[in-house]
Amino acid sequence: MHMRGGAAGLSGALALGRSRRSVLVLDAGSPRNAAAGHVHNYLGREGTPPLELLEIGRGEVAQYGVRVTVARVETVRPWDLPGIGFVVTTDSGREVLARRLLAASGVTDVLPDVPGLADRWGRDVLHCPYCHGWEIRDRAITVLATNKMAAHQAMLFRQLTEDLVVVLTEGCPRPTEDDLERLAARGVRVVADPPVQVSVENDTLRGLRLASVRSSRVTPSWSRQVSEPGRSSSRPSGSSRSCSKWVARSSARSYLPSPPAPRRSRAFGSQAT
Repeated sequence: MHMRGGAAGLSGALALGRSRRSVLVLDAGSPRNAAAGHVHNYLGREGTPPLELLEIGRGEVAQYGVRVTVARVETVRPWDLPGIGFVVTTDSGREVLARRLLAASGVTDVLPDVPGLADRWGRDVLHCPYCHGWEIRDRAITVLATNKMAAHQAMLFRQLTEDLVVVLTEGCPRPTEDDLERLAARGVRVVADPPVQVSVENDTLRGLRLASVRSSRVTPSWSRQVSEPGRSSSRPSGSSRSCSKWVARSSARSYLPSPPAPRRSRAFGSQAT
């Protein structure tokens, strides 16, 4: 039995079906990438809409006798006879007996608690420079930082554009001096002014309202997430487990002080400015 029927779960089901195993896939029907318009970096399926990809996958596994059922797994317990298998209970109360389980539970993108951000998720708030980088090349981008990994994310997006800003959210640790130096060496600005609102005009992301200014103009924003197994997708969270960083474009000018005394950057072999 497979729990969750996304691309990974269906791939496992395909291999087992071709090995003449009896396979049942239980899928809640809420794939992580449902909000995205297209799948990228998938050889042979470049640009395919995510839900279309799942339909193709379900058709392929069906050729080998694999059954797919829309259901959410609620509980799993050992079978009454020790060592025999498991009893899986779904949200409808159905119980299914299985000798083996493959839990392809996936991950969830936990969004930072910025009003308006979740509404743009998968449209003009996105997370991955490799998944979405080509589509936003040469645009103005901001990394919305919530933890110390934001500098790393910023350097990945710097490959895509020369116009890049890092905005620190409330409670985000200040980048290290080494990180500030690397960012400065690539011309990346750092803004110590937390966002309080996403501004939208005509169904298009237009700005981030920052704490110390009335509003700042932005172009489509992008983000990177924290992954939490087994949670439902695209739901904002106000807890401290917010995402690693989030991308938008800000024209604010409340920058952190420049790193002291320019010196040669170990990362790039050039003068930090």
